[in-house]
Amino acid sequence: MTWLRNLTTGLRSLISKPRVDSELDEELASFAASSAADKQRAGMSPREARRAARAEIGSVAAVKHQVWSSRWEGVLDNFFHDLRYSFRMMLKSPGFTLIALLSLALGIGANTAIFTLLNAILLRPLPVLKPQELYLFGPGRAAGSAGGLPDDKTQLFSYPFFREISQKTQSFSGIASLCSLQLGNYASIDGAPYTPVHIDLVSGNYFSVLGVPAFLGRTISTDDDRTAGAGPVAVASYAWFQRQFHGDPSALGKIIHIQEHDYTLIGVAQPGFFGVTVGQSTNLWIPLSMEKEVSPGWNGLNDKLFQSLYLIGRLKPGISVSQASAETNAFFKQVLRAEYVGNPPSQKELQAIQHASIELTPAERGISRLRRAFGLPLKILMTIVALVLLIACANIANMLLARGVARTREIAVRMALGASRARIVIQLLTESLLLACLGAGIGVALAWRTGAMLLNMAAPGPEPVPVNLTPDLPVLGFTLGITVVTALLFGMLPAFKATSLEFTPALKDGRGSSSAKTRGALSRSLIVGQVALSVLLLIAAGLFLHSLLKLTSIDTGFDKRNTLLFSMDSSTANLPHGTPDEIRSVHLQEQIEQRVQSIPGVKADSFAFFTFNEGGWTSDVTFNGIPRTPENSRAVANNNVGNGFFEAMGIPLVAGRAFNDHDTQTSPKVAIINETMAHRFFPNESPIGRRFGFGEDTAHSNDIEVVGVVKDAKYFGLTEDATMADYFPCTQNVGFYGNFLVRYAPGANRQLLVSQIRAAIAQTNPNILVTNVSSLEEQVDQSISTQSLIAKLSAFFGVLAVFLACIGIYGLLNYSVARRTSELGIRLALGAQSNSLLWMILRESIVLLTVGLVIGVPVALATTRILKSQLYELSPLDPLSISTAVAIIAVMTVFAAWLPARRATRIDPMTALRCE
Repeated sequence: MTWLRNLTTGLRSLISKPRVDSELDEELASFAASSAADKQRAGMSPREARRAARAEIGSVAAVKHQVWSSRWEGVLDNFFHDLRYSFRMMLKSPGFTLIALLSLALGIGANTAIFTLLNAILLRPLPVLKPQELYLFGPGRAAGSAGGLPDDKTQLFSYPFFREISQKTQSFSGIASLCSLQLGNYASIDGAPYTPVHIDLVSGNYFSVLGVPAFLGRTISTDDDRTAGAGPVAVASYAWFQRQFHGDPSALGKIIHIQEHDYTLIGVAQPGFFGVTVGQSTNLWIPLSMEKEVSPGWNGLNDKLFQSLYLIGRLKPGISVSQASAETNAFFKQVLRAEYVGNPPSQKELQAIQHASIELTPAERGISRLRRAFGLPLKILMTIVALVLLIACANIANMLLARGVARTREIAVRMALGASRARIVIQLLTESLLLACLGAGIGVALAWRTGAMLLNMAAPGPEPVPVNLTPDLPVLGFTLGITVVTALLFGMLPAFKATSLEFTPALKDGRGSSSAKTRGALSRSLIVGQVALSVLLLIAAGLFLHSLLKLTSIDTGFDKRNTLLFSMDSSTANLPHGTPDEIRSVHLQEQIEQRVQSIPGVKADSFAFFTFNEGGWTSDVTFNGIPRTPENSRAVANNNVGNGFFEAMGIPLVAGRAFNDHDTQTSPKVAIINETMAHRFFPNESPIGRRFGFGEDTAHSNDIEVVGVVKDAKYFGLTEDATMADYFPCTQNVGFYGNFLVRYAPGANRQLLVSQIRAAIAQTNPNILVTNVSSLEEQVDQSISTQSLIAKLSAFFGVLAVFLACIGIYGLLNYSVARRTSELGIRLALGAQSNSLLWMILRESIVLLTVGLVIGVPVALATTRILKSQLYELSPLDPLSISTAVAIIAVMTVFAAWLPARRATRIDPMTALRCE
């Protein structure tokens, strides 16, 4: 236990250092007395003996310092001493301290904020048992439902296939299934008012496969998922349980009413578990056996061609991924051949089976559509903020080099008095570390406040994206690491240069013999590097801004102005779900449209299945009399809309007619198609009156008549290519559609209209919930929120980088002017003109600017190619972006240099010479 005794002794010494000093004094005095006594016994006089004993000991302070330094607590004491000294030096230079802290806070804070987002979306593992053993069947990019034979991009699976493979697999200890769409719904607890709830439909073994225990009660079991409709139970997330029941254990057994069905709360999942989909926060888990009851439009438990599930398997110990993949794909093809095709199978079916495959994707970090959307943008932003921090480090290093010249005499005196070079370097690095830590503290506070704001900018919407941005160990470790690296980056070179001096000239006039020239070269090199990095960041920012301008100027095909979008939920309205009673929901929608149409200021309104950028429903179509070929067999985007949809969206009618009151449930089926679909199938004739049907079945190619053609409009997003689309009347495709569009007259009071429309909906059916109100313009802006975020942040950091570079140039030239005051005074006294002095000073900055641009522009041209996928119809070599960036940095650099140059021309020669 020697180490424990040393630790205890050392801590006691640190706490009571005066007592330790007193004990050392007593020991030294006792040693001196003993030595003097020995010398007296050897024949010396008392006076000579005492003098010889003192000479033998030497400097008491040096001995005490040597003893103190040999113990571990001495290192810690020196560190605290260096910290106190560093604080005093920072307070002596408040201007330098403020600029350095601001630069570091922005640099470290930006890096921490972006890394926190990147960690939460891309890196953080699921809070489950051994997440590295989990594998997702397929890449997990799709969501919703698919029909027909799976293909080589299989991502979703049917419930019958899940049942079969989970029983026969030899590679996985368990396979769980999850509905690929999180279902938004409304729930009433024991008759209380309805509140929003997010539901995941999961298999009975979901929690056991993931290894997620119950915090209270129990989780869903296989018995709850054995028979359709026989598992009316629910498991709550810990966060939702705390919000709704304040953690009261007696809440177990409560009845939750959803979609006219009651569910018993049987358990609460462990704290921190949000589900397996990053960016979605689940409130309730309900067995897949209740699919029809929770989501009346879906009923695929017995349908082998209804593919809507994600499958997640836990790999058995000792089984490799390649072994599991081989077994899974062999079984997959076997099932397809036995149960999904005809007997005998057609040639096309055989080809589909041959190409069908399942990719096993690591599911350690969950399923995330956010990862695909923000993966590359976050990496780009991470690179940008890292470069900004590098520029900040170069800037602070330049200022420290300048301060090193001012402190030359101080350092020379300390070294002359016996301080080693290593000791002074450590003390200077401690100053740098203190600066970095204080800057990091401010930066982390900024990152804490801005993280949620950045996430909301990237993914705006009525509800915040449920991503946990709380700093965890990786984030704290990253911040600590970047703080230490930053301190070394800007502190190491100035510290070594400050201690590389010759004593005689340093003690004589405060300058080392080679310090000025060496420091000048280093400072100029750092300025060149700052300019080169700044022009790189400015060019990237210019590319993103130019691309954003192109995106915002795209013709959407519809008029996004003056259009409100209401999102409604009918799950609490007790609407019937079975034909022909479902026609009542059509009448309800018509009543709402009529009531809203009568409000002053409303020009048009309509219900719709989709509006813009809300996903989609696609299917193949077959026109009567037109053979299917690769040119005309592409999938068509479908939509169900009300009679006033095209007027409400501002989509012009090109030919034929719009939907009207004669298009009813009992009238012939009709459709309106867009121009792209019309030109694809009927390039040289009118499509009006032609008939088509869904799929490849020509027997149904006469079902639907084309009655109109409308202008092309963007459907899935702004950057999509021309897409074939068709529209069907809501009256012939009964159901309640949650999107309600209202176009209003310019100048109308939007807030008043919203309240009047809400009142009209409530008068028609008070149980219908209006869950969100936005505008079509906001919906379009949200579709390019990621591009907007990158453009805005890159522009901000680009300007910040240029600002830091200009501060560096200003500081360098200002210091140069201060050092050359006497020289400039002599030049003026001998008749030099102010303009020539101005040019002499500016010339240095222009040379640095030119060298920086010569290095930075080619580097930018070579590296911005990786941004191509993030640019819309713009080359990474865009001359406008490059020339604008060069012009901005040139103007700002010359302005930063002009200020000290102008001051140099106003020096009074007599004052300068007298000072000398």
